[in-house]
Amino acid sequence: MLSEKERYTYELAKDLNLSRQVVDLHLKRLEKAGFVESDLRLEENNMRAKIFFRLKDFDVRLCTVDLKEIFS
Repeated sequence: MLSEKERYTYELAKDLNLSRQVVDLHLKRLEKAGFVESDLRLEENNMRAKIFFRLKDFDVRLCTVDLKEIFS
């Protein structure tokens, strides 16, 4: 979902039918691993803070040993 557009935790939790806490935990782990990045923003209409997450660009590299393990 993050490859389509950036999203905030509550939106992802709602779309995935998961608790906000579970989604937040996974997003923090993905951020620590370098796969996603976050940005804290205030909503203009009510000044609530939302953390938006987006997928970072990264390269995936596989060697023939990896492919054999995947497809065996």
